[in-house]
Amino acid sequence: MDSELIENVDFYYDKDGFVVLTQNYHETRGYCCGYGCRHCPYNYESVPEPKRSNMLAQQQQQQ
Repeated sequence: MDSELIENVDFYYDKDGFVVLTQNYHETRGYCCGYGCRHCPYNYESVPEPKRSNMLAQQQQQQ
C-alpha cells in the first residue's frame, strides 16, 4: 500500500483515540499480519495460539 490512508475508509479513531484499521484496509493489504486486529477478515490466521482461539471465540460471542 503506497497510497495515503483515508479516514473512515482505511481507518478510524476509536473512543479512546486509538487508530483502528478497517476491514477495507486489511482486504487491500491482502493478508493477516498476526497482531490480532479488530477488523481482520482472515480469521486471525497468523495470530499465534492460544490468542487466536480466544479471539475467534470472543468474535463468535459478539455475533
